[in-house]
Amino acid sequence: MAKFTREDITRLANEENVRFIRLQFTDILGTIKNVEIPFDQLEKALDNKMMFDGSSIEGFVRIEESDMLLYPDLDTWVVFPWTAEKGKVARLICDIYNPDGTPFDGDPRSNLKRVLKEMEDLGFTNFNLGPEPEFFLFKLDEKGEPTLELNDNGGYFDLAPTDLGENCRRDIVLELEEMGFEIEASHHEVAPGQHEIDFKYADALRACDDIQTFKLVVKTIARKHGLHATFMPKPLFGVNGSGMHCNMSLFQNGENSFYNKSGDLELSETAYQFIAGIIKHAKSFTAVTNPTVNSYKRLVPGYEAPCYVAWSARNRSPLIRIPASRGMSTRVEVRSVDPAANPYLAMAVLLKAGLDGIKNKLSAPAPIDRNIYVMNKDERTKAGIEDLPATLYQALEYLKSDEVMTQALGEHILEHFVEAKEIEWDMFRTQVHPWEREQYMQMY
Repeated sequence: MAKFTREDITRLANEENVRFIRLQFTDILGTIKNVEIPFDQLEKALDNKMMFDGSSIEGFVRIEESDMLLYPDLDTWVVFPWTAEKGKVARLICDIYNPDGTPFDGDPRSNLKRVLKEMEDLGFTNFNLGPEPEFFLFKLDEKGEPTLELNDNGGYFDLAPTDLGENCRRDIVLELEEMGFEIEASHHEVAPGQHEIDFKYADALRACDDIQTFKLVVKTIARKHGLHATFMPKPLFGVNGSGMHCNMSLFQNGENSFYNKSGDLELSETAYQFIAGIIKHAKSFTAVTNPTVNSYKRLVPGYEAPCYVAWSARNRSPLIRIPASRGMSTRVEVRSVDPAANPYLAMAVLLKAGLDGIKNKLSAPAPIDRNIYVMNKDERTKAGIEDLPATLYQALEYLKSDEVMTQALGEHILEHFVEAKEIEWDMFRTQVHPWEREQYMQMY
């Protein structure tokens, strides 16, 4: 990540003919928002004096306390490569502050910073994240609206002409690279129309910024190809859903705290404690890492998504996998997270869970090295394997009852997140769905 001063930004904006700047932030539900300003307002923005109406943003504030300030993070400066030559558009990601100059409790990015400070107080210097977001590409109709027609019928690692999304995916990679991303892999995923682009890990805050930028680029470039990109976890029945596996590692003064050459599986005691914390709080953080009604259509057996709370260094059916790389690349992969999650909130709860395991010196259960999908209920119970929540409602109940996870979100975010999600669940619960009419209309 490049480091910029305000002088750098002003100079670059002039050199690249930037006419507009998007002051970007993320609401509680993970939706990217922005206030766009013309170039002549840039100095005001860099002085942290740009205000906006927070009462219009999901989960922020009431109308009588609506004025909020945008504090740009200068290191997030980037010019969107696809914008017009006659006047380009740039972006700065912002933290949200109250008018009195204090961080806003409802800002997901500031909340992650708060949890990262707890990590630093324990002696760790970095929390790194390598995300693996997946997405589907559907064709647009003549009105530019998304259809349910997939752009291809390819499968895992297929090539063109089977993979008709290859050109679109390649253009996405080129745009990302021009914006400073280091792309590690790009390929067709298991389901028809499903794709994955992996980019290099970064410290958690930057990685979450990258996830939000990635989503924006994918959707923008897909539309230029007549396609709609969706990060919906399970857009189609009968095929794999989209996940966002999160590869995480803690560092202390440049050394990977999860690695111990002489430890069992070459993992440190810290790694085992972190794993134990993730397992302890897994059912509670699922409402945040899998935040939609649709998320739970993905977390079912048979489609490679984890639905059982366990860990392994070998097989891919448990919630947690330890990839084979060791040394500086030693990491814990949580496989349940889906790309609908607000990345800042997801990282806050995952880090908090792992830190709870470290602080309380929790012991990880024995690894489960056989395929959990073929184990029956009695076998899973005997092995101490619990199920992840089966619905958003169930996940919210677990979240509300877990003090550590509620602390990870803070009172403001917790209250507004739960309120929004309970409304979402109630709307789904009371809706009559086509499946019900197909099943019952003639039968009864």
